[in-house]
Amino acid sequence: MSTATDVRDQRIQRDVLAELAWDARLQPNEIGVTVDQGVVTLTGFVDGAARSWAAIRCAQRVRGVRAVADEIEVRLPGTPGRTDGEIAIAASRALEWDSFVPAERLDVTVANGWLMLRGEVEFGWQRRTAEGELRRLDGVRGITNLVEVRPPAPPAGERLRRDVQRALLRTIGADRVTVEVDGDTLVLAGVVRSWWERDQVERVAWSAPGVRVVHDQLLVGG
Repeated sequence: MSTATDVRDQRIQRDVLAELAWDARLQPNEIGVTVDQGVVTLTGFVDGAARSWAAIRCAQRVRGVRAVADEIEVRLPGTPGRTDGEIAIAASRALEWDSFVPAERLDVTVANGWLMLRGEVEFGWQRRTAEGELRRLDGVRGITNLVEVRPPAPPAGERLRRDVQRALLRTIGADRVTVEVDGDTLVLAGVVRSWWERDQVERVAWSAPGVRVVHDQLLVGG
């Protein structure tokens, strides 16, 4: 006899498969989906990191998903594609074209399609934006983001906590997330309703002035 958990997992699996099929960036039936107590495991093969990331985001958008295990393999096509040198040039240009990213303070190296991103930025959102730009490039197998966040000034302690809490209230419309400040580190705790809300909370936290580290202890509710 099916339990309520089994029925919920089956519904989540159907919804994730439907979301994958709906996304034009993915090919039909290239991603496998299993669900166990709200935890989605993605399997299969794709031809670039951008497709793998797109599949993960599809799963995270589905209601009831508690976590996503990424077991997708990136296999570049057998036919000649972009060389590491070409990928490096494309990566540098992508960072330069984004006016919000301090490209002059970042360095990209490429080995076998894998990008290593180093450097320093003043805000955490710049670190996230730079990685997002590189994920979209053709021929990229994956990214290691080693960019350091070094704010020009320390955070304002209790004032920072109140400002972040107010920003979260404006963004997700409820006081379900607690914020603690420990030096230049923000600690987030509580329960959010979806991965979209979790992304919004992280975006707000990384946008706060003076923050160098964000510890995300958030849980995604069903």
